[in-house]
Amino acid sequence: MHQADSLIKTIYKGQEVLIHIEFQTTDSYDPEMPLRMAGYTIRAIETHRLPVYSNVIYLRPDAGKNDPGKFTQQIEGHNISIEYKTLRLIDLDGQQILDSRLTGLIPLTPLMGHEKNITDDQWVRNCVKVADSIDVPDKAAYLGSLVVFGSLVYESQMIMEIILEETMQHAPIIEYLAPEARELGKAEGIVESILTVLEVKLEADVTDKLRPFLSTIDDLQRLDHLLRVATKTSDLDVFIQALLNLEDL
Repeated sequence: MHQADSLIKTIYKGQEVLIHIEFQTTDSYDPEMPLRMAGYTIRAIETHRLPVYSNVIYLRPDAGKNDPGKFTQQIEGHNISIEYKTLRLIDLDGQQILDSRLTGLIPLTPLMGHEKNITDDQWVRNCVKVADSIDVPDKAAYLGSLVVFGSLVYESQMIMEIILEETMQHAPIIEYLAPEARELGKAEGIVESILTVLEVKLEADVTDKLRPFLSTIDDLQRLDHLLRVATKTSDLDVFIQALLNLEDL
C-alpha cells in the first residue's frame, strides 16, 4: 500500500485542515493516480477527521498530462466522486519564479517552462545564477537540490559543469550534493547523496536496503563513481550492478 508523500496540518480560512501533497516524477499506473488519491484522501479523513485538500505535483514535463484530477465511480445509487488538484511544473512560468526570487521554489525552476527562444543550457544557467544569488544558510545544499531535481530532465553532468562555471565555489560536485560531508566525513556524505538521488529519481525507499552495503565502502573514488551512476540511471538494477562491480563483466 502506498503512503502519502506529505500530509501537513495547518489553519486555512480559520479552520484546522490537512494539506496533502503527492510528488510524482512519472504517471502512476498501478494503481492509477485517481484511485491512489482517492485512497489517500479517504484514509486521511478517517484517521484525522479533518477536511483534506489533496494535490499532485508532477515533476517531469511528460507526466500528468492525462490526470483528470478526479476519481469517480458511476453506479446508480453508489456514485463516488473525489476531486484533487493537479499541478505540472512544466506549466508554470519559470522566469516569473526566478524574477520573484521565491527561495523555496527556485531549485525546482529547471523543471518549469521557459521561453522557446532560450536553449536548455541557457535556461539551466539562468536558474543556477539566481540560485547562487539567493542568501541561504547552506548554499551547497541549496545548489545540490537544484542538481537533484534538474537531473530528472537534464543531464546531471551539464548541471554540475554549469554550477562550477557560474559560482564562486570550486569544490567538487560532491560538495553540492552532499553538504553533510563537512560534518560526517566525505565518505558518509557521499553515501547520503547517493541515497537521496536514488530515492528522488526512482520514487522508492532504498535507504534501508542499500545503506549497509554503501557504508562499507571507504574508497572516495568508487563512491564518486557510484554517485555519478545514480544521477544518470533510472533503473535500480543498473545501480546495483555498479555497486557489485558487475557493470564491466
